[in-house]
Amino acid sequence: MLNQLQISALDLRLSIMAGVLAVMALVFHAATGNFLTPENLYNIAQQTAVVGIVAAAVALIIVARQIDLSVGSVMGVVGVLIAFLMYTHDWHWVPACLAGLAVALVIALYQGWLTAYLGVPSFVVTLGGLMSFRGAAFLVADGKTQPITDSTYLLFGGGLDGSLGAMWSWVLGFVLAALLLWNTFSRRRNAVAHGFPLRPAWFDIAVTGFFIAVLLGFVATMNAYVLADKGAGQGIPIPVLIWALVVMAMAFIVNRTRFGRYVYAIGGNPEAALLVGIPVKRVMLKLFLLLAVLVTIAAVVSVSRLNAGTNSLGTNMELYVIAAAVIGGVALSGGSGTVLGSVLGALIIQFLESGLLLMDVSIGWRMVIIGQVLIVAVVFDVLYRRATGERMT
Repeated sequence: MLNQLQISALDLRLSIMAGVLAVMALVFHAATGNFLTPENLYNIAQQTAVVGIVAAAVALIIVARQIDLSVGSVMGVVGVLIAFLMYTHDWHWVPACLAGLAVALVIALYQGWLTAYLGVPSFVVTLGGLMSFRGAAFLVADGKTQPITDSTYLLFGGGLDGSLGAMWSWVLGFVLAALLLWNTFSRRRNAVAHGFPLRPAWFDIAVTGFFIAVLLGFVATMNAYVLADKGAGQGIPIPVLIWALVVMAMAFIVNRTRFGRYVYAIGGNPEAALLVGIPVKRVMLKLFLLLAVLVTIAAVVSVSRLNAGTNSLGTNMELYVIAAAVIGGVALSGGSGTVLGSVLGALIIQFLESGLLLMDVSIGWRMVIIGQVLIVAVVFDVLYRRATGERMT
C-alpha cells in the first residue's frame, strides 16, 4: 500500500510528527482549557517564528554533517548592533539592518573558512563563537539595553499592529490554496508526460484537501483573535509571514537548485562527493553564509518583538534550533532531513513550552522535560531508521 501510494519513510515520519503535534495540542487543551484559543495560538505562532527561521538553515547545516553552536550568540551581537545604531546613533532601520547583516556575513566567513578550508571541526569553531560573540554582544553597547521606537521597524515583530489583518489574510490564504491545487495538478501532468507511475487520484485529492483545510483553518484562527479596541481580526502575524517566506525559499533551494543537491550529497558521503567533482569546501562556506542571512532575519524579528536590543538576545537559541531540527527528522549523522521537518520540530518545541507554561510548570522542570524530549526524539530517530532500513552512520 505504501509503495502504491508512493509514501516514503520520510513522508511517514513527517506524518507521525504531525500526529504528535495534534495530540499535544489536544492534551494541553484538555489540561488547561485555553491552549487552543485563538489568542494563545496567535502568540504561539509569533513565538515560534524566530526559532523556525533559524532552524530552517541549521537543518541544512546538520544535513551536511556540520553543527553551529554560535547561532544564538551571533543573533545577539547582530540584534544589539542594529538596536545600538538605531537608538544611539539615530540610524534608519534599513542601513542598521544591512550593517547587522554585514557583521553576520563576516562572522560566517570566519567560521566557515576555519571549518571548510582549514578542516577545524565546526563543533570547536562554533563553541568558541558561542562564548566570544556573546561577549561581543555585551561590548557593542556596554551591556546597556537599546530601546527601539521606529514604528515601521516594530511591525516586523508582530504584536498588536504587526499583522496582515482579516481581509489580506484571507486573500493570501486563498492564493496559497490555489497554488497547492495547481502544484498537485502540475505534478500529475508531468508524471503522465514522462511516463512515471501516478498515485491514485483520490489520494492526491485527499492530501491536497488536507493541506488546504489546515491552511484556511490557520487563517480563520488568526482572524478569530479580535482585540477589543480594533473590532476586527488580527490576521496572520508578520513574523509568521516572514517565516513562511523563509521556509519556501529554503525549500526551493533544497529541491530546485544544484546547491541543495550538493548539500545532501556531501552529507551522505563527503569523500564520494569530492571524488565526483562537487566543490565541498565552497558549498560548506556558502552554507554558513546562508545561515548568517537567516540569523540576521531572526535578529530583526526578535529585536522588533522585544522593542529593544539586549546582550541576552538569543540566549539558548542554539539548543532550541538544534532540538527543532532533530525532532523534525534531521539525522545527526547527516544526509537526511527536510525543511518542513524543521517547521514541525519548531512547533513541537513551542507547543511543549507554551503548554507547560499554561500548566504553571516551573522553568526548572520545563528545561528538564524539553531536554528529555530531545533525547526521546533521537532515540525515536535511531529506532525508526533501523526499522525502515535507512542509513545509520
